[in-house]
Amino acid sequence: MKRKIIASVLTFMMVAGTCTTAFAATEHYNDSSVTGEAEAWQAYQDNWETLSSDFTQVSITPGKDETELNFAWYSEKTDSEATPIVHFGTDEAALETFEGTTGDVDPSLTGDKEYVYNHVTVTGVEPSTTYYYTVEKNGEQTEAVEYTTQDFDSVKILYVGDPQIGASTGQPQGDAELTNESGAANTAAQNDGFGWDRTLDAALSENSDLNFVISAGDQVNKTGQPKEEEYAAYLSADALKTLPVATTIGNHDSLNPDYMYHFFNPNTTEYGTTEAGGDYYYSYGDGLFIVLNTNNYNVAEHKEAIDEAVNAYPDAAWRIVTIHQDIYGSGLDHSDTDGMILRTQLTPVFDEYDIDVVLQGHDHTYSRSKLLYGDGQTHGSYEFRLNEDGSDYDWDNAYNVDTDEQIPLYPEDGDEEGQAAKDAFTEDNQCYTIEDVEGNTVTDPQGILYMTANSASGSKYYELTATQQDYIAARSQNWLPSYSVIEMDADSFSITTYQLTDDNTVEQIDDTFTIEKTAGAAAEETGTTETTAETEATEATETAAETEATEATETAAETEATEATEAAADTEETAAETTETAAETTEAATEAAE
Repeated sequence: MKRKIIASVLTFMMVAGTCTTAFAATEHYNDSSVTGEAEAWQAYQDNWETLSSDFTQVSITPGKDETELNFAWYSEKTDSEATPIVHFGTDEAALETFEGTTGDVDPSLTGDKEYVYNHVTVTGVEPSTTYYYTVEKNGEQTEAVEYTTQDFDSVKILYVGDPQIGASTGQPQGDAELTNESGAANTAAQNDGFGWDRTLDAALSENSDLNFVISAGDQVNKTGQPKEEEYAAYLSADALKTLPVATTIGNHDSLNPDYMYHFFNPNTTEYGTTEAGGDYYYSYGDGLFIVLNTNNYNVAEHKEAIDEAVNAYPDAAWRIVTIHQDIYGSGLDHSDTDGMILRTQLTPVFDEYDIDVVLQGHDHTYSRSKLLYGDGQTHGSYEFRLNEDGSDYDWDNAYNVDTDEQIPLYPEDGDEEGQAAKDAFTEDNQCYTIEDVEGNTVTDPQGILYMTANSASGSKYYELTATQQDYIAARSQNWLPSYSVIEMDADSFSITTYQLTDDNTVEQIDDTFTIEKTAGAAAEETGTTETTAETEATEATETAAETEATEATETAAETEATEATEAAADTEETAAETTETAAETTEAATEAAE
């Protein structure tokens, strides 16, 4: 993830003048030269020069629901018009044509070589069907790829965290050290791209019926910099030719528009935006999936995105949110500092909208929370801000949104005021209640399950906190790539987590956790949303009625006042006329007497 890694110092270190220890990546990582099958690793190395310069890899994401797929890819900009076209269908010899949109890629991100991005939506996708697809790059069709859909009623999802291609930079490999220089010289991206591909192959081998993948963010590593070779390695994984991925914007993805060039997300909103894009959502099977860009700290906007999603799909049996920062995690680097920065604000919002599960990343460790809900108290609101040159976030300080107070997360020795502010921040984040449940299968719980995924590529790992937090039910750090498998239907949501050993053995590392939902609870959940909408509508109607009544009363009063004024004026005018007549009569009588 983040943090200031100085040269190749990869173990934790004491920072001069501070009373706390600032941690960076550990010495552990997935060394593909060791864990990879020798022939496959050599072939990947031999092809790296070509792969690292091929920015035109295709990405597939879920569409707005299970009947749609979204495609995105680069093509070189030429004198002729771009051809954002996908050919898709069940008959390879007679594929249907789907046309989309195109736009210019910022050339500063591609070594000044000009590209356009292509975004296309394919519709009418059916369950349990074999399709074929090709895309057009400058009018030329790519080789056809076979794509098979799975059951839409019983859904299986691969959940991964932080592939972060390129994050192994500085680690030793053989007699050299991995680097993150541009292009083919980014040997860290080469190592991590192979590791990412290896993990996906293992997961797909064990679960051939996967519907799609959820990535909790940080697909790549170089924050705010050009990094197309990292995207090339990420997107080149064989499994991704046949698996859509719903990606999340991590802090390493957030500060460039290249993310939204490469991923054509469905139902995008104007909420929670950074340079990479904003919040989005989609429906799949019995689930509503809401993806928030929590690098934007405006929770009011995230609430609007959730509200829009819930109103678009009010009948979903499950409401699942993905965020990058783990507001309830257990990694040493983030969970007690920047990871929980939005905890006080998001917890009550998730409660209000009856979210069932929150999928997180960021901490490069694995953890599963107990079932949690808010404490019902009033808490402060916090955020991070960019550093002075805008190249990254200022990870050393949190800020109180309401008071503008700067809170040092690593106060220096003797800084009593800073330590007091940090302690108050920590205390304010004890904003949760732990639901009392037994076992690993629960029915109709009140609380929310928070999962944190470890790195799927093994590019970087962090330590766990010295003491396990009271809200954590299970956690692990075995310095191995891991992934989770979610199985979901109308009545049940279960999640099981695995790790991939150096000899390619898949091992389960935690008990399966299952949430069961009865029909009554699902109806009540939907009813809550409808009641909220009805209440708002009623309040709006009442307000409108009150306004109309007030306006009517004011109008009547104005009319009466106007009529009274006019009547008084008429009376005064009549009196004046009578006086004038009397005067004239007197004058005439006088003249007659004379």
